Amino acid sequence: MGRIKTIARRSFLVGSAAILGGVAFGTYMYKREVENPLEAGLADGEVTFNPFVKIDAKGVTLITPRADVGQGAYSVQAHLIAAELDVDLDQVRIDPGPPSAAYYNGVVAVEGMPIAATSETFLARAGRGASDVVGKLMGLQLTGGSSTVPDMYDRLRMAGAVARETLISAAATQTGLAVDQLRTEKGAVVLPDGTRLDYVDLAAVAVETPVVEDVVLRDPATWQSLGKPHQRTDILAKSTGTQEYGIDLKMDAMVHATTRTNPAIGGGILGFDATEAKTMRGVQAVLMITGGIAVVADNTWRAFQAADAVACEWGPSPYVGDTEQQFAAVAESFIEERQDSRFKDEGDVTAALETAETVLEAEYRIPYLAHAPLEPMSVVVKLSADRLDIWTGTQIPRFVQDGAAALSGLDSEQVHLHVLMSGGSFGRRLEDDYVRQAVEIAMQLPDTPIKMVWTREEDMTHDFPRPLAMSRARGAVADGAVQGFDLSIAAPSVTESSLGRLGQPAMGPDVAIVAGAWDQPFAIPHYRVTGYRVPAMVPVSSWRSVGASGNGFLHESFMDELCHAAGVDPLAERLRLCSDDLSRAVLEEVGKMSDWGRDLGPKRGRGLAFTLAFGVPTAQVVEVSDTPDGIRIDKVFVVAEVGRVLDPVNFEAQLSGGVIWGLGHAMNCELTYEGGVAQQDNFHAFEAMRLYQTPQIEVRGLENGEKIRGIGEPGVPPAAPALGNAIFAATGQRIRELPFSKSVDFA
Repeated sequence: MGRIKTIARRSFLVGSAAILGGVAFGTYMYKREVENPLEAGLADGEVTFNPFVKIDAKGVTLITPRADVGQGAYSVQAHLIAAELDVDLDQVRIDPGPPSAAYYNGVVAVEGMPIAATSETFLARAGRGASDVVGKLMGLQLTGGSSTVPDMYDRLRMAGAVARETLISAAATQTGLAVDQLRTEKGAVVLPDGTRLDYVDLAAVAVETPVVEDVVLRDPATWQSLGKPHQRTDILAKSTGTQEYGIDLKMDAMVHATTRTNPAIGGGILGFDATEAKTMRGVQAVLMITGGIAVVADNTWRAFQAADAVACEWGPSPYVGDTEQQFAAVAESFIEERQDSRFKDEGDVTAALETAETVLEAEYRIPYLAHAPLEPMSVVVKLSADRLDIWTGTQIPRFVQDGAAALSGLDSEQVHLHVLMSGGSFGRRLEDDYVRQAVEIAMQLPDTPIKMVWTREEDMTHDFPRPLAMSRARGAVADGAVQGFDLSIAAPSVTESSLGRLGQPAMGPDVAIVAGAWDQPFAIPHYRVTGYRVPAMVPVSSWRSVGASGNGFLHESFMDELCHAAGVDPLAERLRLCSDDLSRAVLEEVGKMSDWGRDLGPKRGRGLAFTLAFGVPTAQVVEVSDTPDGIRIDKVFVVAEVGRVLDPVNFEAQLSGGVIWGLGHAMNCELTYEGGVAQQDNFHAFEAMRLYQTPQIEVRGLENGEKIRGIGEPGVPPAAPALGNAIFAATGQRIRELPFSKSVDFA
């Protein structure tokens, strides 16, 4: 519990770092109050207490500004507010709200800093506090990095508590009773005689009531829903097929559009012939846009067909365009001039490797991967002389707003972004390229609502993928122990590529190149992790669990190799080396769950992997069988430490989903290029794990830590190495390149 001040009706000052006791940055800009965006356009009788709660004659609205891309973000945000406000979620409206600096993310920037999650030094705490400063000063409204819960945990509960106490104050004013005689229950203030004053009916009084600035957050022991299994707010709609996503939006007089841009990334268009397309049924226009063409028709299917009928003359891609050439460029980057970071350098690695009895060397490769959300990119736009409306699912609403404003020549305040439910993202909706295309179309067709939808092929081949990477590792073992670990990773910079497209600078080393590798909690005597930045090739971006998604494979596969070379048990050796109590508990628990050490019998194997990513220590054990039809994944055990599990059902779903996502891509997926053109353009060539291949997954969450963590991404990094280590245990075959299907078949 905590006594919180500084929340006012028109402002919302407190950020997460301040709440949690982080370093205070006393600059004027940081302390300056953030305007409550809900104030704009309030009607008579409507009241807002802060940027997260609004009440009008129709009911209560909870603002959930972090994007829901399938991870249940709307639901958990609503539950956090409701836990303090005392409302049932089936009685309220949930709205993502407008783009606003009030909804800045004060946590996500930490992932871009070289701060180990286990570090509590002054500099580490200062760095985390600086993340809140950066988020606030930039007005960084962004969903990503598993930051929704850790960033909003206190802010949303405070928002609910402030609204609750102000409504009680309003009821006291209306009834003449003392505040301490009143309580709240299910959307009403309850008087001593049991009379209920609904929040909606108190709104008119609350408008004139000073906002209560001192609030006491409820003891989690009194929570009715949080911490217990509960339904996600979208579960009924998603279970019955009635959920409306961005692609489902319709409006009167709407026309339909699609685009084709050069399949050779960045090659541009030299010219086109639309003679045939213009004669096709329903086609209304064929337009030039940046890098390609757009077709406008009376429905999406006809737009797709007509776009295919346009004869385009494309330019060559300016990038390194063939996969083997791309890997060659990566291989050439392990040189001093391209060293980007060395955040981990303990002991004397060079000497240890020179004098060790046994030295291992290994090279690993991971491929480009597409995001491939089930709902391809789509957006509805309408541009008039002084207003642009945009409806879409996005993780970066303020960047979308600013980008559209710059393109259309309007001020940002004239761009009205309506955020919609997304059918998946995995990082894809951190980009605004598709919105910019739609705005270009709207600039040529003003005063017309235009729904722009990409084909699956356009979506996958114009993705900004997870970058390919290579590692070169050397390790020393002696006396039955891992003594030296020297891991070098070379990859293009996600940060440089992504921020560049958003018009933002990327300064300093890119932590993503070595994330999930340099910051692992192992006290190896001689331990070094070095990052090398590969010159930019195909533009890349964040993919679920970002750098750790591949680095978990690079680090934990080689760790397994060293353990076997040392002749020690992989779990026992990790426990011996572990330098963090929370991580050790995770490893011990996964060992108990999986009955580690039990003989599985012939042609079966068990692999262990551990990755600390996004502050969450996560361990997985994968069990496989070597069958006549190939490798069958039998069972997976997962343990993660998150400080507090807010929803056990969604916690299990997120971790299980992360495992399936990680295993499926490790088994089958890669994005290869020829002449700058992605060779995989749909799911038939980018195959996820099949339903019959899905193993039993047993999940357990630990709550030993003081910090609450997010769980959307940490389930991914250990999956691939745990599978690779299991295949080695079952077959003796060590696979050092993803996807595994290049080397083995899967049953």
